[in-house]
Amino acid sequence: MAAASDAAQEAQWKRWRAVADLYHAYFTGLILTVVTRRGTADAAEFVFRVFRRQQQERFLPGLKKLGIDHLPPAVAAAQYHYLSNWIGGVHVEYMHESDTKAWIRYPPPRWIWKGTAICGIPGEVSRAMLRGWHANNGVALGDLRLGFVCTKQSVDGQDGLEGYYCQYDHSLELDQRLVFGRHVEAPLFDAKTAPALPVASWPKPRLEKAYRNYAMEYVRTAAPVMVQLFGPEDAGYLLRLTGKLIGMQYFDEVAAALAMGRGGAREFASFLNALFAAQDDAAEMTASEGTFEIGQQSWKLMDDIADYHPGCAKVLEGLVEGLAAGCGRHIGVHLRPSAGGRPPLIWTIG
Repeated sequence: MAAASDAAQEAQWKRWRAVADLYHAYFTGLILTVVTRRGTADAAEFVFRVFRRQQQERFLPGLKKLGIDHLPPAVAAAQYHYLSNWIGGVHVEYMHESDTKAWIRYPPPRWIWKGTAICGIPGEVSRAMLRGWHANNGVALGDLRLGFVCTKQSVDGQDGLEGYYCQYDHSLELDQRLVFGRHVEAPLFDAKTAPALPVASWPKPRLEKAYRNYAMEYVRTAAPVMVQLFGPEDAGYLLRLTGKLIGMQYFDEVAAALAMGRGGAREFASFLNALFAAQDDAAEMTASEGTFEIGQQSWKLMDDIADYHPGCAKVLEGLVEGLAAGCGRHIGVHLRPSAGGRPPLIWTIG
C-alpha cells in the first residue's frame, strides 16, 4: 500500500511539474511576443510593471512566510531572492558579505530566458525586471538607504545575472536605487553557508506544489498587466497568439506527464480534463455523438484578481487551441465563457 501511495504521489508531482513547465514557457514566450510584435520599449515597460506588481504583492508577505523578516534589510532582500527562487526551481546563489551588503547571483542557464529564448531578450528588458523588483525592496521595507548594484547581466553576454544589495549611509533618490558596477565580481558561492528552508514547515509535497505555483504566478500577474497596459483588443491578440504557439510546442511534453497521447477529439478532451485537474480546477466532461463538452467550474489561476478583465481568458483560450493542434489535426475547440469571462467556462471539442 505504501509503495502504491508513493507512486501515486510521484505521478501527481510529475503532473504538477508539467503544468509548471507549460506556464513557465508561456511567460517567457509572452515577453518574446511583445518584443517581436511591439518592440523593446513596450516589452521593457511590460516587464517592469509585471515585476513591480509581483514585488508589491509578494515581497513583504514572502519575508514572513520564509521566516526572514527579522534580518537586516540588505540580508533579508538577498535571502528572499535566494529562497523564493530556489523553491521555484531557479538556479540562484547567495553570498553574505556583511549586514549591509549581500549578494545574489543567477548563474547560467537562466530560468526565465530558458534555452534559445535568451537570444531574443534585449538588455533593456532584463534591466526592467531589476527596476521593477530589486530596486524597490528598500521602499517596501521602509528603508530608502537600500539599493541594488547590478554587476552582470546574462543577456549582455556575461556569465550570469548578479549584483548585491547595499545599505548606504544616506537615503537614495529614485535613479540611485538601481545602479551598475560592471567592474565588480561577485564572491564565490558556498552552498554550506547558504540559508536553508526549515524542513518541518516545507515538506516535499508543499515544495512540489509551490514549484508549480511559482511558474503559474507569473502568468497570473502578466495577463491583467497586459490588458491594462495595451488595451483589451491588442492584449487579447498577444495573449492568445502566445498561448497557441506555446501549446503547439509543449503538447507532447505535457501529455507524457499526464500519461496521455496524440489522437482526435476524444483523446484531446481527456487530455484537457486531466490538465485542468493538474491545475486544481474542477471540470466535468460529457460526450454526445463525437462531440465532447467540458464544463470548467473554476479557474484558480485568476481567482481574486481585483482588476480582472475578460480579455485575460485569452491566455487559456490560446493555450487550449495550441495544445489541440499539437494533439492532432482538425480538432475543433470552442470556448463559451460566462458573463464577465469568469467560470464556468464551457469548452466544446469536436
